[in-house]
Amino acid sequence: MNPSRLLASFFLVATLPLTAQQIQISKENKTIAINTSDDATALADTAIVTVGFHAFGKDQDGTYADATRVSNAITTALGAGGLPKEAIQSVQQSLNPIEPNGDENKIRYAQGIRFEFSQSWHVTVPADQAANVLHLAITAGANDSGDIQWQFKNDDSLQAEAASKALEHARQIAERMAQGLGAKLGSLIYASNQTPPRGIFGNLGFGNVMLNTENATVAAMGGRVVNLKPLAISPERITKSATVYAVFAIE
Repeated sequence: MNPSRLLASFFLVATLPLTAQQIQISKENKTIAINTSDDATALADTAIVTVGFHAFGKDQDGTYADATRVSNAITTALGAGGLPKEAIQSVQQSLNPIEPNGDENKIRYAQGIRFEFSQSWHVTVPADQAANVLHLAITAGANDSGDIQWQFKNDDSLQAEAASKALEHARQIAERMAQGLGAKLGSLIYASNQTPPRGIFGNLGFGNVMLNTENATVAAMGGRVVNLKPLAISPERITKSATVYAVFAIE
């Protein structure tokens, strides 16, 4: 923090709201005001894994019929892997005719392909099971999978830890300022905690491991791949930040 800003906070004559009270910063009521931030970090313990598939077919009925087989193969594989039904949530599913525009669609049109189908799910599991979820889904035909949102269950405790560290940081700065002024730091008389906007401080908790192994047609996706090990995936560290404005008395 800029020392001139801190000194300005010390000499400023103003009033600050504190419920029904007012803090008068004056010669008779000397205070030091500190505005500082700090972080708290923990390894993610929860993963929300996106799994899904994207496919193409020559006619609507055939595309849908093949897509249902792939769709059910994926959810069956996840269930057989021990995932409860409530851990799997549908995100989107669509069956649409393709437009003969763009290089890729021109090639598909030349192959007689006229429809596309896509479907995806969010699968919520402990962080150490993320790789296995992807493995089960991809080997069952989920060729558009991989996005992982990392989370920390006890998010509030992490935020509280960041605020506590910021307040302690503020106290340390105030103590050094008081010593420089030849005074003794007194009690904390006012504090407010403001969480910084998302995207400015800390890690948002999104880890992208996007895989897209799109096949030309649905029919090509039917078989399971065997003798493959799950991907090597490590959870992200989740960071929460807190900004604290604290006013301390000095003696």
